Amino acid sequence: DLQPVILHNTQKYIQEKLGCEDTKPMKFVFHGGSGSSVEDIQYAIEAGVIKMNIDTDTQWAYWDGVREYEAKYHDYLQAQIGNPEGDDKPNKKYYDPRMSLRAGEEKMAERLCKAAEYLKCVNVLN
Repeated sequence: DLQPVILHNTQKYIQEKLGCEDTKPMKFVFHGGSGSSVEDIQYAIEAGVIKMNIDTDTQWAYWDGVREYEAKYHDYLQAQIGNPEGDDKPNKKYYDPRMSLRAGEEKMAERLCKAAEYLKCVNVLN
């Protein structure tokens, strides 16, 4: 459960203890943000988060792409030959593992783009 207010309060506490002018004397790495709202993520960034782990989100996105592929082509993945288009129709292009894995990769790539947007990492390098 992301609670970025803790990060803000920590920055303030450290600033007071150090007696420094820097309002963000600490750099934070955020663990456990999966499922957090965009607002909470961006509020955490405002509190000095410079890195956030997104592995769980990208793993789920990959799986979700594979799962969606199976659901979409379920009737084509039951046998080598025979599908809704005909009993003699081949299914090789559907059960080729590269197809379902590619669906996972595409979904994960979409999630990475969202993460870059949420983490304010789009167009930051010149």
